[in-house]
Amino acid sequence: MSVSFKTIDEFSTGQRLDNYLLKHLKGVPKSHIYRIIRKGEVRVNKGRKKAEYKLISGDLVRIPPIRISEANTAKASDSLKKLLTDSILYEDKGLLIINKPSGLAVHSGSGVDVGVIEALRELCLSPVELVHRIDRATSGVLLIAKKRSVLKDLHQQLVEHQIEKRYTALVKGKWAKKRHTIDAPLYQNSRAMVVDVRGKNALSHFQPLKNFDSIDASLVEVLIETGRMHQIRVHGQYAGHPLAGDDKYGDRDFDRKIYSKGLKRLFLHAHQLTFTNPTSAQIQIVKAPLPSDLTQFLEKL
Repeated sequence: MSVSFKTIDEFSTGQRLDNYLLKHLKGVPKSHIYRIIRKGEVRVNKGRKKAEYKLISGDLVRIPPIRISEANTAKASDSLKKLLTDSILYEDKGLLIINKPSGLAVHSGSGVDVGVIEALRELCLSPVELVHRIDRATSGVLLIAKKRSVLKDLHQQLVEHQIEKRYTALVKGKWAKKRHTIDAPLYQNSRAMVVDVRGKNALSHFQPLKNFDSIDASLVEVLIETGRMHQIRVHGQYAGHPLAGDDKYGDRDFDRKIYSKGLKRLFLHAHQLTFTNPTSAQIQIVKAPLPSDLTQFLEKL
């Protein structure tokens, strides 16, 4: 172990020194982070700084030798890098958009050594950041910012509900072919997300596309106006139409039936995003085709 030096990039500009260290020294206790700042072992541009110091682009941060768990030094495999390269839907100087495969976490943590964002940082050889997240089991359109200005702009669009997100899902039961709006607040308890008045507002619109008599299921398009954790999955369950292959909020008997037909995953795919591209200032629609495993499953029904 030796002293390391980090040059602050535009994504870290404005971040507090303590928060920057907590992010980059995963696995190191907070108490230790504050101790090395207080003792002056962390330096910014060769000088002492307090924990609340806000970093500036170009600042040089000296970090003393610290033992970090092996999990945090994991590298992306060549196969993962190729998978992500093949999944690119669009790229310009400020934005990267991929069709995230199911089963791939967007970031490390909770037993995941390397996620999409860590692998993309190795691929791009430059700072990139997630604009939003989608569940590990969910596939589809994922936005990654290559510039801080692009990240801030898209985050503002998310806050103001100016990004339209559309998903394709298969749900239990036949659903009448009209638009069904689920307006139910979501709250995270110790085990899962639930509909609860203590939660944050969440609004989803389900539009049935096709019913399948053979498995008593409906293919639906879902437009979400908010982006709560597990929103579509919980709203589907709440409406009496849990998603196919959902091991957390689903119906076991229904899932056994569809698994016997060949489905191997959660049937939820982010197929379209509409937003204003901060670089071009133009409305952009990005579509991700339904993965082959899902289309092949539907063809069997």
